[in-house]
Amino acid sequence: MNAYLTFKALHLIAIISWMAGLLYLPRIFVYHSETLNNEGQKETFKIMEKRLFFYIMNPAMILSWIFGLLLLHSIGIQSLADLWLQIKLILVIILTFYHFFLLACLRRFSLNTNTYSARFYRIINEIPTVILIIVIFLAVFKPL
Repeated sequence: MNAYLTFKALHLIAIISWMAGLLYLPRIFVYHSETLNNEGQKETFKIMEKRLFFYIMNPAMILSWIFGLLLLHSIGIQSLADLWLQIKLILVIILTFYHFFLLACLRRFSLNTNTYSARFYRIINEIPTVILIIVIFLAVFKPL
């Protein structure tokens, strides 16, 4: 079996899982921040957020990085000289920082100290979408 194609398939599976979480968690935050006096509903959101982050998003992010680095090793470290790959890696680092920003938001919700509005979460929910589009075009077309 071709190691490169195996790593690529596993990388894509991990990325899809990670992106699903990066897109869905802020949407849950929108609904959570709009919940006012319903403590039962707030607790349900806290459970959903925690499970999504720790059981799906964290493992998916870690596997995305592992298989991405294995892909890089497979094609050769000299590929880092390609501008498209440098830009892609910078965008993935930004997504990783975004991932940990969402963790900070999750912790605020768990402590009932969230200060961001539902509108804020709607706006930041677009960040991973835009980055995903750019990364896909970079990876497919390798334009630079």
